[in-house]
Amino acid sequence: MTKQRDSIYATPLTQVSDFAFDAQVASVFPDMINRSVPGYATIVNTIGRLANRYAQENTRIYDLGCSLGAVSLSIKQQCSVSGVHITALDSSAAMVERCQSHVNAYRGAIPIDVQVADILDYNFQACSLIVLNFTLQFIDREQRNELLHKLYNALLPGGMLVLSEKITHQDPVADELLIDLHHEFKRENGYSDLEISQKRAALEHVMRLDTPEEHEARLRAAGFTTVQAWFRCFNFTSWIAIKGTTNELE
Repeated sequence: MTKQRDSIYATPLTQVSDFAFDAQVASVFPDMINRSVPGYATIVNTIGRLANRYAQENTRIYDLGCSLGAVSLSIKQQCSVSGVHITALDSSAAMVERCQSHVNAYRGAIPIDVQVADILDYNFQACSLIVLNFTLQFIDREQRNELLHKLYNALLPGGMLVLSEKITHQDPVADELLIDLHHEFKRENGYSDLEISQKRAALEHVMRLDTPEEHEARLRAAGFTTVQAWFRCFNFTSWIAIKGTTNELE
């Protein structure tokens, strides 16, 4: 499948609308995410490796905010645990439609069920792995605690949640430095200052960032016994959060 180049914000806009995962974004998303998020390929690849370690036999795996299915396919290709089943959810019909096409192009033993769904209202079944890869940041802050508690309850003992997020920092000097480094990264990947500025304006009211401390406190409050950042580059971080085993929870 040919990857289209992201040029959505390449020309001056009289009014920058809020960012949305619509058909236009879906058509260029692989190019957009790889040129915008440092280490994205490493994160996706490692999630597949984590699945091979933490997925439990004959259980479900959830890919929440699955976009075009990169995480689901990484798990499908790298996880050798028998009997697992991936459920990939996204609230964008345009994303799900393209995700289904991507998933259909790959063979493998693990089935992937792609659905249009709002994860805030979804009835999760018992599972051993949940992935929120740059998804929580698009959910209202007031609903994040409740969602993580619900996900924790759905996980089996010993199960893992993977959370990847763009973050902000309490120290304004450090925060501005990391933002500048990220913008340099985007320029090196071919984005103009106009594109960077207009994309930032589009995301201003849509993507609400937390500090690492806020994320980790929220995960611990949900009940996770192990919370560890395993990846960090500029203002992007990924954590693993592990639910205690039956003995640890007693």
